[in-house]
Amino acid sequence: MKNLIRAFHIALLFFTINVCLADSEPAQNHYAANWKFNWPFTKSYNYADVYVKRVIDGDTIELEDGERVRLIGIDTPEIHESYKLDRDIRRTGQDKRTILELGRRSYLFTKNLVEGKRVSLEFDVEKRDKYKRLLAYVYLKDGTFVNAEIIRAGYASLMTYPPDVKYAELFTKLYHEARENNWGLWGVN
Repeated sequence: MKNLIRAFHIALLFFTINVCLADSEPAQNHYAANWKFNWPFTKSYNYADVYVKRVIDGDTIELEDGERVRLIGIDTPEIHESYKLDRDIRRTGQDKRTILELGRRSYLFTKNLVEGKRVSLEFDVEKRDKYKRLLAYVYLKDGTFVNAEIIRAGYASLMTYPPDVKYAELFTKLYHEARENNWGLWGVN
């Protein structure tokens, strides 16, 4: 009986370890290189080809499985009442109505760009934010880099948080170009 209980505890330990490590990268050692431990019921999802169910706002989308994705490196104006809206009012000196209208324009640009389309996700260092949203660079099937396109067209500001800075230089270049040419939100008076 003791052996049966011991075997149960060992199996439970392996199950717990697998569940806790399900979203992490495999260990980088000579044993893990060609070995993958999978339970048949752990969550596995192919982010190389996924459907965008809806756009939540200019910098956040929802995938077919309900997972929310925050686009890395960009920030768009708010479209709803929130703490961030109040903070943006204080920071920019713009009134609430103006910020909400700019947010609506960013939302519509992103919606027209990705909603109802298949995309692939690229991750940087951190896979999730404090709200449990995926953090990703998003690409349309035709190769369009969505994060960059939103900045290039003038519908987003920069928001770079280390360690997720893989495309910070590109985003900065596109942002300055959009501002200098009054594209998108930068042409609104």
